[in-house]
Amino acid sequence: MSADPVFVEEGEVLSHRKFPGGQYRIRLRTPRCAAAAHPGSFVHLRCNSELLQRRPLSIMLADAREGWIELLYKTGGQGLTLLSGAEPGSRLHSMGPIGHGFSLPEARPIVLLLGGGVGIPPVLFQAQRLAGNGKWSPRLFLGSELPFPFTLEMHGGENRLRCAQRWGVPSHLASNAGLEGCYRGNLTELAHEWLAGLPRERLPEVAVYACGPTPMLEAAAVLAAEFGVYAELCLEEYMACAVGGCAGCTVEAHTPDGLAMKRVCVDGPVFPASWIYPS
Repeated sequence: MSADPVFVEEGEVLSHRKFPGGQYRIRLRTPRCAAAAHPGSFVHLRCNSELLQRRPLSIMLADAREGWIELLYKTGGQGLTLLSGAEPGSRLHSMGPIGHGFSLPEARPIVLLLGGGVGIPPVLFQAQRLAGNGKWSPRLFLGSELPFPFTLEMHGGENRLRCAQRWGVPSHLASNAGLEGCYRGNLTELAHEWLAGLPRERLPEVAVYACGPTPMLEAAAVLAAEFGVYAELCLEEYMACAVGGCAGCTVEAHTPDGLAMKRVCVDGPVFPASWIYPS
């Protein structure tokens, strides 16, 4: 189990917004979770009082002072469809923050943050944490086949995230769905073009953090291996308990000590890319 505290709270729904494609952003007042949240951590949320089984959702934003966290999800199964009906003022039972998040290697100040679809939350949270720090230069590469569930601003023919612009973090959007102002292709292809333009002597200063669908994570690992840069992946798996007891979310990891089965909930969800996709 993680040594970090996990808080059980009745989170008040502060806002709940719907976006195209069945995407939702929900903000919960969970003061203790908000104070301890870190990029890569998640909450195990009871989506409705009628459904006992919880759903793991990555924390996208957190404000320790105001005591809230924000989550992004897309409806599909029973749980998240029920969650979409939660009204502001209602309360949802939550456990969090859970899991080990992204590391912060000071020797790698050039940070590429790759997020695909509902895998965007952890890397957006990382961008928020690194912005304005002075030690790191974060840069977002986000991909979606649905309209991005964020406010966008057009700059020189390219759409950017308004929140990232406000933080001073460059953002680059990619889509294969022909979305206006977006790179036509995969976000890893866009990140490849950016890395290819970086002087080779700067590559040891680069760290790549990624979250998204499995093919995207594999492509991110291949990208990092090609350029010889350090990378971490935030995995998303179905899980029952989320506290390491059921071992239902285990993955094979090629650790320095050999092959091991790691639980995504408490051993992760963030792992070195080379552990999951050894070159």
